[in-house]
Amino acid sequence: VYHKVFLPNYGVFDEERYFAVGHRCPIFEIAGIRISVSICEDCWYPAGPMAWQADHGAEVLININGSPYHAGKRVEREKMVAERASDYGAFVAYVNTVGGQDELVFDGNSVVFGPRGEMLAHASSFAEELLLCDINAGAVPFHRPLEKIRHEAEGAARLELEVTDIVLEGALSAKRGAIERRMAEPLEGAAEIYTAVVLGIHDYVHKQNFKKVLIGMSGGVDSALTAAVAADALGPENVIGVRMPSRHTSAESLEDAGAVAEALGIQLLDFPIEPAHHGFEEVLTDAFKGTRPGIAEENIQPRIRMTILHALSNKLGYIVLSTGNKSELATGYGTLYGDIAGGYAVLKDLTKTTVYDLCRYRNSLSQVIPDRVITKPPSAELKPDQRDSDSLPPYEKLDPILQGYIEQDLSPEELVAAGHDPATVARVIELVDRSEYKRRQAPPGVKITPRAFGRDRRMPIVNRYSPNGARSST
Repeated sequence: VYHKVFLPNYGVFDEERYFAVGHRCPIFEIAGIRISVSICEDCWYPAGPMAWQADHGAEVLININGSPYHAGKRVEREKMVAERASDYGAFVAYVNTVGGQDELVFDGNSVVFGPRGEMLAHASSFAEELLLCDINAGAVPFHRPLEKIRHEAEGAARLELEVTDIVLEGALSAKRGAIERRMAEPLEGAAEIYTAVVLGIHDYVHKQNFKKVLIGMSGGVDSALTAAVAADALGPENVIGVRMPSRHTSAESLEDAGAVAEALGIQLLDFPIEPAHHGFEEVLTDAFKGTRPGIAEENIQPRIRMTILHALSNKLGYIVLSTGNKSELATGYGTLYGDIAGGYAVLKDLTKTTVYDLCRYRNSLSQVIPDRVITKPPSAELKPDQRDSDSLPPYEKLDPILQGYIEQDLSPEELVAAGHDPATVARVIELVDRSEYKRRQAPPGVKITPRAFGRDRRMPIVNRYSPNGARSST
């Protein structure tokens, strides 16, 4: 048994809370070949267990992983593994799991590197498979940079590791032909992100034994992308779109929602909400007397819609997919117990600009999202002539600020120095800080960026401090 030596305690990881640090480094000898095993984080430290194992003669270093995906991580990971193989003059097999677990997606992309840091085999992205690779373990001694290994091993000595040799009986299989080299082409860019989201929703739904999903279809870009992802992940026969028009829903939005449903081949239900909307207005007439119509009246509509979706969910046993994106969730541009609610938030870690990118990518495979859905100004359609830009900066300006503040921990001064308008920066930071209470009540969603809302970014709801000097308020 190998006990992990380095326990990550950052981001989504809390391993120090649950596990004890290991101190043994077993090396297994099979038919004269010395093989070591380590776990995930142990590989990220040059002077870690793998250096110790290499110094004690391990020729093949196997590192087993449950390494969560985020965009760009594969490249960073492979660079690190190549360095370990070259530094230790050994074969390194980096084995990663595949699948979704709550917010996390594991992307596979297992890889084997040779003692010169050369890639020998690469498994597929986001797909389970058996990766086989021919190696010549006898060549390892000729590539070993002994002084470098010993230097790293001396650094690892402070860990007080104990190396145990375990000889396993048996012999290698009889001679056979060479195995064909497997070098899968890894996914990149929008294709990588889209596939990650598809896998995340597929596993979340199936592992909880839900048969179908429900999606409120507004005719906008977010619900269109959510429906496309769900249809690709679960099959169109398992996706039910629901149109719930109000007095403010345009004819174009109804047409666009219908066009998306038809292109995807999903079922589409209609539940006009005007009778319920009118009923709520009557019930609240006395309580609202003497006040000006505003957000409270607008938010009745998404709460009615979510009540319908959850009534269907409760009756039919299907899960509701919410359609909000990271830009909206970051700034609180969504209705608590309305469009923010749901069983799983497919776009939770995708900014609005990324949503547009993924729509265009999906259409490059087959046209399922009408061009008008992508090009029309985004609107919640909760009042006449409403536009997202009435409440938020344009997304092409908003999203880079959100990325800097949330994912890179940039201060207001650093954001301004990067070229962003000072007033816009102050406004965006205030929106982000005062919306934590909404995010805390949002459903889980697929982690795509290096820092997603939730376990990645743990902020208090009650917080007097604000980086721009304004008191946050809920």
